[in-house]
Amino acid sequence: MSSASTPPTRVVLGTATPGGGFPAYGAAFIDTVHEFDPSLAIEARNTKGSTENVPLLERGELDIGLVQGEVGYEVLSGVGRAPADLRIVAAMYSTPGMFVVRADSPARSIRDLAGKPVAFGARGSGLVILSRYLLDGLGLDQDRDFQAIYLERAGDGPEMVLDGRAAALWGGGIGWPGFVKVASSPGGARFIAPTADEAKTIMAKHGFLKPLTAPPGSYPGQSEPIHSIGSWSFVMARPTLAPDIGYRIARALDRGQAAIAARLAQAAETTPRNTVAALPTGARLDAGVAKYLAEIGLAAGG
Repeated sequence: MSSASTPPTRVVLGTATPGGGFPAYGAAFIDTVHEFDPSLAIEARNTKGSTENVPLLERGELDIGLVQGEVGYEVLSGVGRAPADLRIVAAMYSTPGMFVVRADSPARSIRDLAGKPVAFGARGSGLVILSRYLLDGLGLDQDRDFQAIYLERAGDGPEMVLDGRAAALWGGGIGWPGFVKVASSPGGARFIAPTADEAKTIMAKHGFLKPLTAPPGSYPGQSEPIHSIGSWSFVMARPTLAPDIGYRIARALDRGQAAIAARLAQAAETTPRNTVAALPTGARLDAGVAKYLAEIGLAAGG
């Protein structure tokens, strides 16, 4: 622990644009780590999201950053670029992707939204990449087959659905802020996800996507589970992060599991066991994180 004579260790965390899920998670992450290890002073930095966090991590301008699953898959696998030399600190949460529409919308399926204005999120967001993969698996092109809207701020999307400028908003996860806002509106909301057959078709083409479910109560008025597909998002670190920092973060998150879940429902999935289970093929744990997980009886692949 830090003392009056030992200043806390400063760690810079890249999140995303205000109003989206990453800044909300970042706040819960920072408060929990500080609660269980005051010797770490984590500072949030708003960025354009996953696609900016990766190069900032590679250049050492961020210490850790939040990276959505599809972006993580692409950069670690070397899709369209050289594989990134980044490390996994923690699995954040799973992200079942879906659309939300107003309850009075006639749309009942993904194809019903074709040709309509759809807010897909902030241009740098990993959620935009998830939607591209999902739609491509159905033979649809996000920009050709929809009136795609890309936002400057993720928080602008819900209002566009509520006032009719957009037919739907794309997003994902459990307790995602944009969906909460639409679902909390007086008229209510309805969610649209791939059917079981559509999900099989998508996963046959893009095998890194997995079946995921938003359980009942993930959103106001949602009484039934929403079955979809998606991936896990991760806290990633630059490869030169001091091992003791990764170790202390992993320990604080483990000790603070109940605390982070109380701060943000989605963060209940931030557990050491999920970090090991969700580790992408070929990905490497931060050395300090690996050391802590081994100490508590967990190991990648075990």
